[in-house]
Amino acid sequence: MKRIIKELFFLGFILLLTSCSDDPIQEVAPPEEPVGPVEPEPGDDNNSLPLLSVVGRYLKNTKGEIVNLHGFTQTYSPYFNNGAWSNYDVQTCLNYNKRMVDGILTAGWKFNFVRLHLDPYWSDDTSMPYVRYEGHERFSEARFRKYLDELFVPMAEYFISKGMYVVMRPPGVCPNREPADKYQGIEVGDTYQQFLLKVWDIVSQHAKLKNNSGIMFELANEPVNIKGTDGVYGSTGDACFANTKIYFQAIVDKIRSHCNNIIWVPGLAYQSSYAGYATHRIEGENIGFAVHCYPGWYGSDAEQDSGEGIGSSTGGGYEAFQRGWDAQVGPVAAFAPIMVTEIDWAPKKYDATWGKSVTGTAGGEGFGANFKYIADNSGNVSWLFFTTRSHELAAFKDVPGEPGNYTFLNDPEACPWAMYHWFKEYAEGMVVNGELEKLELVGQEGELRLQMGGTNYLKVKATYSDETSRMVTAEADINSSNTAVLKVERAGKLVAVAPGEATITVTYQSATGVSKQLSLKVTVISPFSLTADVFNPSIWENGTFDEATRTLVTRQYGFGGWQYADGLDLSGYKTLTVELGNDSESSVSFRLFDKTSYWTKPATYNFGSSRKVVVELNRMIDEDGVKIDSSHLYIVGFWSMGGKPIIIANIALAN
Repeated sequence: MKRIIKELFFLGFILLLTSCSDDPIQEVAPPEEPVGPVEPEPGDDNNSLPLLSVVGRYLKNTKGEIVNLHGFTQTYSPYFNNGAWSNYDVQTCLNYNKRMVDGILTAGWKFNFVRLHLDPYWSDDTSMPYVRYEGHERFSEARFRKYLDELFVPMAEYFISKGMYVVMRPPGVCPNREPADKYQGIEVGDTYQQFLLKVWDIVSQHAKLKNNSGIMFELANEPVNIKGTDGVYGSTGDACFANTKIYFQAIVDKIRSHCNNIIWVPGLAYQSSYAGYATHRIEGENIGFAVHCYPGWYGSDAEQDSGEGIGSSTGGGYEAFQRGWDAQVGPVAAFAPIMVTEIDWAPKKYDATWGKSVTGTAGGEGFGANFKYIADNSGNVSWLFFTTRSHELAAFKDVPGEPGNYTFLNDPEACPWAMYHWFKEYAEGMVVNGELEKLELVGQEGELRLQMGGTNYLKVKATYSDETSRMVTAEADINSSNTAVLKVERAGKLVAVAPGEATITVTYQSATGVSKQLSLKVTVISPFSLTADVFNPSIWENGTFDEATRTLVTRQYGFGGWQYADGLDLSGYKTLTVELGNDSESSVSFRLFDKTSYWTKPATYNFGSSRKVVVELNRMIDEDGVKIDSSHLYIVGFWSMGGKPIIIANIALAN
């Protein structure tokens, strides 16, 4: 899922830069301060910024206030600097990029951090042949040290003098499958890990960088696959993250032997996969996670497939995006801060961004507004405008475009216009001139019916007398009358715990003290409801299900049943009895998966000549004898050879 930009430079030098580039264990967060995130203030001099630290799941300042940062990116090569300099001309490069920073601030952008690429243009040994993965394969330590002193540190100091924190990323991109006979991904102890250890050993000992309150480190750019403990390359699962923890823990430990700067740890799958870190925790202080997010990823809306193989051109609006984010990023956002170090979007007609989508509407369709809504609801997400073209930011004018005659910079459906105004609101606060008049649950009509193990995301919108409106889900007080039946998690997420009824109460108070309240009745039904809106006959291959007769027919080797996005917890029950209303004619088996992928190994119970199977829930094992965990089941249902009716007579849980 990521773009890798290749360019042929003068004297046959080719520059490659990668631009954009998957039930999570939740840690109970400590009580949060009533104050919302604040923007950091510049320090008292030009050489320092207020100290930020990782405290639980947040970045916080010395006053204990939550801080989320908003920024942009800069890289230093002739191509990405609009051809303004060449031939390793340090001073002209510095002059150009400082001028761009000044222009960006003059244009009114409210940035308080920058992602600074230690571009391999400056550290490559150009006497060596070009290779696909620049950065480590022809890395020159002498050149890196020289230009760290002469270029990168001076630029970092300039940003700090302008009130911006600096997040340094190492030269180039993680190797992956190109050429196929050389790379399949990264591997513990490989040459790329040794390269990262060397780079961060140099950077973290630098007198002007170590323990500098304005400097942070992003450990690597876009790891894709890693060789797991099982010897298989991949980007998800326990075997991969066991080694991912080892891989990056070594680099964290190297940095910590020299300094305590904040560290941002990347995930796998182009920095979209993080769930495994919930089990395999990176150890140490001042550690957060660096995430990438593009249209099509995490189930978000996109006009065009982003090309990395982890997204698509289809999406399901806000809720699909939120579920995808919760599955992949949520497990680490539960205990550490998040920094999105690559994100952009624009209609594909502009061909100006890696991500092809629209801003859209929060809680509805589109990418940008839904990302902001998800980030705001999480409360601990810093993010930026990923761009390699500083001159465009400097040229921005806060003048609305004309419908039908928009440009990339002033189209409300492209990221520059939206980000410019959102970042300004973050920095200056939102101004609401009217009084609170109405509170509503967007998209929710009448009572809500949820399957046990299912989830729903409330979307709370406030409307004011000046006819403005905004989403206030994260600011509303949302409570359940019966938490044994229905729990409320962060920012309006409802989790169905057990069959029964509960009433949700939503209360919101405006800044002027006007309060509004809503209530919603929720009925939680059986996790094995045999209704067409819950039972999916086509989890694998296209099957059919007749609700009236409770009859499932799968295709060949097909599977139908139930899916639970957040995991179904049956650990409080002893047995699950499944009865058929007819004899098995197609080798029917009942299967339970404790992982989100259908292509993992389940607990399997064959009916054979019987019409009944009894599952002892705390003794489930897969074909290899590995225990299946009943506290988080994601897929449950029936497999068959296909083509024959399977009548489901009864499914019953017992204590």
